[in-house]
Amino acid sequence: MRNASAPADDEADDTATGHAETVHVPQPRPAPGAESEDVPEIPAPAPPADPALSEREREILAFERRWWKHAGAKEQAIRDAFDLSATRYYQLLNGLLDNPAALEAEPMLVARLRRLRAARSRNRRR
Repeated sequence: MRNASAPADDEADDTATGHAETVHVPQPRPAPGAESEDVPEIPAPAPPADPALSEREREILAFERRWWKHAGAKEQAIRDAFDLSATRYYQLLNGLLDNPAALEAEPMLVARLRRLRAARSRNRRR
């Protein structure tokens, strides 16, 4: 026969308060739609290309993803690819960095370019 004051196997004795606490861990709930295993999983559709960005703006972002070792090589590539001066290209790029659609399309790239722009701006003020 078991002593009524002794804690049961599933109870833990809290020595600080002298109270026995029952620890209950609920079973995880099944994911929605997981009840029927014979239903095939349908993949989510691919998001369409962002209509808010023009083709030229998408090309500028793709161009900026490349890493350039020398500034002169990049400036020549800008003239070859876009038929623009480097100054005009960077004006377009700066405007693009403030465009929310560009941030949505290329979040890592736009965030990196914004940080670089902010650092250059701080250095000019010194």
